[in-house]
Amino acid sequence: MNKETLLTDWNFMRILRLGLGIYIAAQAVETQSLFSRVVTVIFLFQAITNAGCCGSNKENQFQYH
Repeated sequence: MNKETLLTDWNFMRILRLGLGIYIAAQAVETQSLFSRVVTVIFLFQAITNAGCCGSNKENQFQYH
């Protein structure tokens, strides 16, 4: 992961994932729930790396000649 991935292409869904990750993290601390911690890690990972559930945002990464 490089600096460009972190700082560019912030769209609505990426901001939403970050917000949900932070909100669920606060709930995980409050309730001490293992499930909430796992969901927090998933949402924050998706927001930081700009990855979605199906990984389709980098579909044009490989070009076959």
